[in-house]
Amino acid sequence: MARTALILTSATAVAFGLTACGGTGSDAKDGKTVTVYSVDGLGDWYKPAFEKFKAQTGITVNEVEAGSGEVVSRVEKEQSNPQADLLVTLPPFMQKADKSGLLQASGVDTGAVAAADKDANGKWVSLAGNYLCFIANPSVDASKLTWDDLLKPEYKGKLQYSTPGQAGDGTAVLVLLQQLQGKQGALDYLGKLQANNVGPSSSTGKLQAKTDKGEILVANGDVQMNLQSIKNGSKFNVFFPASADGKKSTVSLPYLMGMTKGAPHSDAAKKLLEFLLSADVQKTLPDTFAVPSRTDLANAPATGNGPSSAATIKDVTVLHPDWTTVLDGLDADVAAYTKATGS
Repeated sequence: MARTALILTSATAVAFGLTACGGTGSDAKDGKTVTVYSVDGLGDWYKPAFEKFKAQTGITVNEVEAGSGEVVSRVEKEQSNPQADLLVTLPPFMQKADKSGLLQASGVDTGAVAAADKDANGKWVSLAGNYLCFIANPSVDASKLTWDDLLKPEYKGKLQYSTPGQAGDGTAVLVLLQQLQGKQGALDYLGKLQANNVGPSSSTGKLQAKTDKGEILVANGDVQMNLQSIKNGSKFNVFFPASADGKKSTVSLPYLMGMTKGAPHSDAAKKLLEFLLSADVQKTLPDTFAVPSRTDLANAPATGNGPSSAATIKDVTVLHPDWTTVLDGLDADVAAYTKATGS
């Protein structure tokens, strides 16, 4: 894959319930620690969930957070000495991890999750539903922005999206445009958009602060992460660029979870995976703007205030790509993207 010399220099390692943490799964061999490498976005949901898990089991959860491609890259680099127990990332990076032999079947009962939202061999399962979106600084009226509007000179140096092939949300931008305009049409569009693009970013989450401060006016994101950030005080608006006919579209972009091959604390990891898929924990996802993966909780309401994910995408067409097919062509698509944009 082009441009995948990735390291976790931007990652933050967080230990819930520990006074100190090395951020690795091999620090404790007593089964009282489990390490999760996760894409950014779910931190506000993880914290109370992990604290509750420790209270119930005595097992502390260490979380290492970074972009979708970065967390998979780190698992791959550590194959000879595995550190992570669970991996949470976006498609098609979870499918890439599976294809690269980085996952093992967890043995967890995933019967409450629809077949389309899990691996038939038990390697990964949807943790929470989510959707691609864009965000705009409040100085911009984003309600009627179209894809063509983003090409206007007024956005030169004021627009940024995370890099396809590195970030899950950035890859989703490329996939959505392919769905709407075809592969060549997507490349032609992104080639034009490059005149306004600030530059590459391996993490979509970092673009939130830049948009909030007005350093940039428009960025890509995802509904769950962005609505949570707005709840926490960020000042930007979520929107979906419209096509020329006024139609707004997005792609389903779930958080996927799997157990890593050689997980140093596999028993503890299995307990955590079961815990995160339990009804009691899943029903709290809407409070952080994610959608429960359990079919029996698909319409679970949020207990707090603020717009729900369902309300946010009410008038938006949701596309469901075949992520295995996307992965099969990803190397070629990223190479073509890199050539088209000169990045």
